[in-house]
Amino acid sequence: MRTSKGLVGVRQQIFFYFGILSALTVITSPIGARAMDYFSLHMVQHITLMMITGPLLVLGTPNSFHPTNRYFKAATNPTFSWFAYASLMIGVHLPVPHQFIMNHPWAHTYCEVGLYLLLPYLFYFNLLNRNLVGRRVTPAMSVISLFLMMVPETLTGFFIYTAPGSLYDNMYSLNDQRIGGSFMWAGAMIIDAIWMAFAVFHWIKSEEKKSQDMDAEIAAGNDK
Repeated sequence: MRTSKGLVGVRQQIFFYFGILSALTVITSPIGARAMDYFSLHMVQHITLMMITGPLLVLGTPNSFHPTNRYFKAATNPTFSWFAYASLMIGVHLPVPHQFIMNHPWAHTYCEVGLYLLLPYLFYFNLLNRNLVGRRVTPAMSVISLFLMMVPETLTGFFIYTAPGSLYDNMYSLNDQRIGGSFMWAGAMIIDAIWMAFAVFHWIKSEEKKSQDMDAEIAAGNDK
């Protein structure tokens, strides 16, 4: 469905509502209620908010939404947002920060979950941009950036899964820890592949537009 600038299409509305639904599913449901008791549920909440909710909200954002506010532009800087996203993902699963968060419910509810919603949106904002012109990040670089993010994501899950003992002073059973690690390890690769497919699609459409514009220029030159 084509829409005028500033309007929101049906697909964008669907992406937006599914993004909100995915967040509510892991925050207000039993998953959210027990996320501090089971590492596997904590990881389900983490993966959903960072790798599903964030991208869906970006895809549900109107094409015309490009704030000129310098703080937003700085926060969505491709390099900054990449490292901020990766740092959050790795940092909250290091033993000391993770134990602090799990021992202080306010840190999980108001800090960790809030960052899970904010930083992924900033990271994916440029990478899943549907505009074919005037992009801050080229479609090709979007694919590369998403591919590179698979490295810290999958390695985080891999090291958690293969740890010979508890990483968090026996806050969880070893089996629960390994289940959570496997979710991160395998789940990240599967979900990232989906968003990479979106980015590749945008890349193809961008190249098609370049080709059409070039053909139009050639045709206009021949008519003179």
